[in-house]
Amino acid sequence: MKHRLYALLLAGVFGLCGCTNAQPEQPEQPAQTTEQPTEPAVENVYETGDTMPVLSIETVEQSDTVMDFVTKPVNAFVSSSIASWTPGYTMPPEPYYENCKITLTDTDNTVLLDAAEAQVKVRGNWTTNYDKKPLRLKFAQPQNLCGLNDGADMKNWVLLASYKDISMLRDKTTLAIARELLAEDGLYASDAALVEVEINGEYWGVYLLAEQQQINVDRVNITEAQPDYKGTDIGYFLEFDGYYGNEPALQQFTIDYAGNAPLTPYDGEGGSGRTVQVLPENAYDWKKEVGYTIKSDIYSQEQHDFIAAYVDAVYDILYAAAYEDRAYAFNAETLTIAPAENLTPQEAVEAVVNVESLADAYLLNELACDADIYWSSFYMSADFGETGDGRLTFHAPWDFDSALGNKDRCADAKGYYAANIVYNVDDIYETINPWLAVLMYEDWFQEVIRNAWTDAREAGIFDRALSMLAEDTAQHQAAFERNYLRWDNIRNNAAADELNPRSAACRTQKEAADWLAEWLQTRIAFMDESWRT
Repeated sequence: MKHRLYALLLAGVFGLCGCTNAQPEQPEQPAQTTEQPTEPAVENVYETGDTMPVLSIETVEQSDTVMDFVTKPVNAFVSSSIASWTPGYTMPPEPYYENCKITLTDTDNTVLLDAAEAQVKVRGNWTTNYDKKPLRLKFAQPQNLCGLNDGADMKNWVLLASYKDISMLRDKTTLAIARELLAEDGLYASDAALVEVEINGEYWGVYLLAEQQQINVDRVNITEAQPDYKGTDIGYFLEFDGYYGNEPALQQFTIDYAGNAPLTPYDGEGGSGRTVQVLPENAYDWKKEVGYTIKSDIYSQEQHDFIAAYVDAVYDILYAAAYEDRAYAFNAETLTIAPAENLTPQEAVEAVVNVESLADAYLLNELACDADIYWSSFYMSADFGETGDGRLTFHAPWDFDSALGNKDRCADAKGYYAANIVYNVDDIYETINPWLAVLMYEDWFQEVIRNAWTDAREAGIFDRALSMLAEDTAQHQAAFERNYLRWDNIRNNAAADELNPRSAACRTQKEAADWLAEWLQTRIAFMDESWRT
């Protein structure tokens, strides 16, 4: 029987009523008896929560230590950072693939995928340090899971753990909004579905099944470089990434942001007399440099140098248009920019940037108030292949478990955030997302933003997201309870010190989801005041 151990715990701790509002009492020590719980009680508890598909992972190897692959690994950068401030810290292994068989069973017990060959490993950055770790699935043959992305078959999928998001619904809600918002402009955002996961027959909790960020005709649809091809006429998939230094030299680069020229933050008050620079100002500045990871495969230094020069030039073109009212164009042969007398500043920007995608990126991140907006998980691409237009395009949004009021950012759900000065996660230094900020005082760009927000609002995107949030919470209570019996990070929350006090105070999934809904409704109202026409 599926989840028998945790169904039994659910019966013993919460009782058959499935109540979630009260703090569970500590179970009494059992009397000395051989009497066991009856089979029907366990069966009934499980059946009341059979609302999510079950994804079962079975390792090919069955040694005593095989489960280490999902319990011990930590991202090397993260473990090295922890070791730097933790005397006696034992370095854990880095994430590694384990050969597995994966079975996916629907809520009506229909087998959707039967023992498909795959490799599984821990994925992510800081989240790898939590007890419940996110996972990557790499199938031997393309598969579709849960009908996601209109049934597209793919080899690569991810399971997001949502460990520090007690509602477990921030990523799902934000990705649903993003998918609709970006679809209007023909852009990609991951589809997602809730599943319960078992590993070697052991219940492993509720996860969000989502798509791996990658070049593919059904995902980031740009020209993929063929192995060993060295030409620059390909597509490049990029991440604005504070972890860029962990990548091989060929897969990373930095730019100088128009000589580290100051940006005026967008705060609704004309910047309030403040400016901020993107890069550290000197060797003693606490600010850390954020570079770029090339997420797609490239095969030559020429490709690396071309895309690095292009991104650097695009930012310079945007900055010159917004702060100097001058038009420049990129020269692909010299990898430099030059004055473009035949273009207006707006036309110069539109020649190198998909401005609708940038407006979508601004709106999504302004709505979400993501704590990581200055640091990572901010994606873009440029396609110089035969069918590409070469413009820098912002899409494939990702990683929102710290957003929507979960961390102490935009705690009251009001005020401008995404193109404003923000503090790093440790509240040590001020910084900004340069791409979201650089054009924000251009009247024509604000008009693009207003039109996009108004269209999305009138299309009902945000109302549907709120309805989905309520439905997920009501429908999956038994599954969420099972998750928190397996991972007790509500009552003993290792991530509580990272959170908004309101989030950290939640003691049930429903409390956390209700707080999320309240925050999101307030935020939508603020966005209406700011951007609805």
